[in-house]
Amino acid sequence: MTHELRIAVATDPGLVREQNEDSVYVRADLQAVADGMGGHEHGELASAIAVDVLAHWQGDLGPAVAEIARRLDEEAPQGTGTTLTAMRWEGLAFQLAHIGDSRAYVLREGELRQLSHDHTMVQALVDAGRLTPEQAAGHPRRAYVLRALQSGNSHDPDLSWHQAHLDDRYLLCSDGLTDYADLADVHEVLMSTPDGTEAAWQLVALANGNGGPDNITCVITDVVRKKWWQR
Repeated sequence: MTHELRIAVATDPGLVREQNEDSVYVRADLQAVADGMGGHEHGELASAIAVDVLAHWQGDLGPAVAEIARRLDEEAPQGTGTTLTAMRWEGLAFQLAHIGDSRAYVLREGELRQLSHDHTMVQALVDAGRLTPEQAAGHPRRAYVLRALQSGNSHDPDLSWHQAHLDDRYLLCSDGLTDYADLADVHEVLMSTPDGTEAAWQLVALANGNGGPDNITCVITDVVRKKWWQR
């Protein structure tokens, strides 16, 4: 194998909330961010169930998401839910599973591109041509999620396959980053900060610098060439 994945994580409750309802899971072949919904204890439970399933899972993410939905029905109060954005790697290919408004991005050759599609009311309005992306970014109900993994009412995720390139940088993040940090600033941090851990904490600082009203989680995965002595 001629490449390796270098993975960095930063997660923070933000400046307003006492608890962090985000959960994160990473290993060499899988990275995931889950943002719990339903209020403090319940949201934390839902996101924790999601990453617990993934921590014991091998293979296709579609059945994994179905298992998360089943566990939520059994173990979480009605209406408790979580978003989920996860990447599962097979060589330089990866499967992306996404539901909700956490996000996946790729930085490739200087261009930052969103791989996931928000399942929110404002994104639906953008898709229908009723809002511009700029209007959506400042909309007071931009966090209203239409699809999530939820006890008693789960929805199907978006599942897709992608091919990574050497020197790609991937970002998984909860909406605590993207709702409160300008995307141009996120782009600048990812471009200018080679160390993944430093970059991830700089992104957290961006959101906190704008008041940090939500939990913030960032996972950065760098696809790098192995040195000849590592092969």
